[in-house]
Amino acid sequence: MLSAALTVILPAQEVLRGQVWVELEPVPGQFIDNPAPPDMQTLRRRALEEASLFFSAMIYGWSFHYDIGERVRGIREELELEPQGTIAWGDPGLFATDAGLRDKRFYVWADFRPNDAQQRRLSTWKTGTVRSAQAIGHGPLGGPVEIDDWVSIKQAALEDAARQAIRTMLRGSERNRPKAAEGFICLAEFPSFRMDTGRWTASGRFRVNITEVTPFAAY
Repeated sequence: MLSAALTVILPAQEVLRGQVWVELEPVPGQFIDNPAPPDMQTLRRRALEEASLFFSAMIYGWSFHYDIGERVRGIREELELEPQGTIAWGDPGLFATDAGLRDKRFYVWADFRPNDAQQRRLSTWKTGTVRSAQAIGHGPLGGPVEIDDWVSIKQAALEDAARQAIRTMLRGSERNRPKAAEGFICLAEFPSFRMDTGRWTASGRFRVNITEVTPFAAY
């Protein structure tokens, strides 16, 4: 009697990938209390902490409330971002797949394998009224930093880029300048960073879903 083996082909699991880098030498305004280059373990952790931030922003994103601001009316511009979830350093889905030293920097390629719930969240960012926007933001270089501060400093520039992305989206969709807007925003891919005139510059592509716009006429 002949028997046949049944082969079941499962869908391939989506893998997110991106590259981050850490300076080996002191950056002006940073690491001044410890001028020696960090050891490899510290460099690797800094890189993966940063990668965790970006993967969290890609999968979960933020909810936002944005007061657009207007000088004539004395209204200050202000963006409130609330993370919708986080991926911690050490998450079992996070891997450093390749690393190396180049141009006085430590480069790491990081992979993240989202679970089923995280894959469903990813799919929601690609449907409905979600639109894409490219933006550039800025943040200070900061002072002497430890691991968590390194991430916070880069995050400040990234969040400023998110503000610019929301502002760009509103300019394209609203005929009259609104007072405020609410919605959700996420990273579409890893951002790029560079140091420029004493500050960090972050360039990123975002997905934005504006759920509510408040006109000045409402006040």
